[in-house]
Amino acid sequence: MKKITLLGATGSIGIQTLEVIRQYPQLFSVHAFAFGKNVKKAIPLIREFQPKILVVQDMETKHELQQHYAVRTEILVGAAGMVEVSIDPETDVLVNAVMGSVGLDATIQAIEKKKQIAIANKETLVTAGHLVMALAQQHQVQLLPVDSEHSAIFQCLQGEKQQQVERIILTASGGSFRDTPREALENVTVEDALKHPNWNMGAKITIDSASMMNKGLEVIEAHWLFNIPYDKIDVILHKESIIHSMVEFQDRSIIAQLGNADMRIPIQYALTYPNRMPLQESDPVNFIELGKMHFQEMSFERFPCLEMAYQAGKEGGTMPAVLNAANEQAVALFLQKKISFLAIEKVILEMLNTHQSIQHPDLETIQAVDQETRLKAIQFVTR
Repeated sequence: MKKITLLGATGSIGIQTLEVIRQYPQLFSVHAFAFGKNVKKAIPLIREFQPKILVVQDMETKHELQQHYAVRTEILVGAAGMVEVSIDPETDVLVNAVMGSVGLDATIQAIEKKKQIAIANKETLVTAGHLVMALAQQHQVQLLPVDSEHSAIFQCLQGEKQQQVERIILTASGGSFRDTPREALENVTVEDALKHPNWNMGAKITIDSASMMNKGLEVIEAHWLFNIPYDKIDVILHKESIIHSMVEFQDRSIIAQLGNADMRIPIQYALTYPNRMPLQESDPVNFIELGKMHFQEMSFERFPCLEMAYQAGKEGGTMPAVLNAANEQAVALFLQKKISFLAIEKVILEMLNTHQSIQHPDLETIQAVDQETRLKAIQFVTR
């Protein structure tokens, strides 16, 4: 029986992780889970899974939870609470599914405690990949990717030699506006942007998918997870989202991982690795019905956020942290309907252009740059 600590329990990945756990009560139990402020969504999950420890975003949420539910479990608060449950001796597996850089400290400390980590929090590797992977190597901890693309690459590399990899090919659906001319993007609404054609995801990642920043963050994440140079990571448009990613080897053989657009597949693989288990209520790919698949070249002109991510990743230092923080702040402002969709990339570009990169930053420097960038982004928008 693996005891799971789940960060981001009420988010899209969190809910689907709990669906997997629900299917296999003989294999998994929920030791602890963390959520933000969505008490209404959390209460039925608490009743069902009975975690021993809860973590909420702030004291206000803790009081709200206590008012609406007679909680017998311990309730911790904030980032410190997430760290505490992540390194708890009873935690066997940490599933880090929180959105944003808030999940970084918990991941780092869990690595130091040699926890098994299923990582869906791409910002951890984007902002501090050099620190996280060095620690993981030092403590011999394997990070199991939950993102569908990185899970695909991880699966394609099983039994293969790293030095024989020629390139990684990440596939991208194209997001909500893949068929919308760029000149028409100026006036798109939040509601338009949240209509993803293939995946059911949270609001922030859906916007990132529309801007292609999500794929840009995944490029940086892949660089660190698989120790692959940026010039050997390609991105192509693949509208069907059936091929989740591919690995090309020196002999020009290509291994791909295929499956329907169901996030429970990579989640379950991370939880059961190195084994595979049946996935209930999941349809196989019907190739006859599918008929054909489509691929298109990725255009930096059409998706400048992807180009910015490549550039920030190659420059390294604190640039990826600036990229991530600026994007998080800009997307939040867009979701609040305070800026336009295309203003997201303008905010990010301004933050990158005005930042003097610091090479080999420690955790405190990364966190300071993160906070500074968020403030500067707000000031840039409101000036």
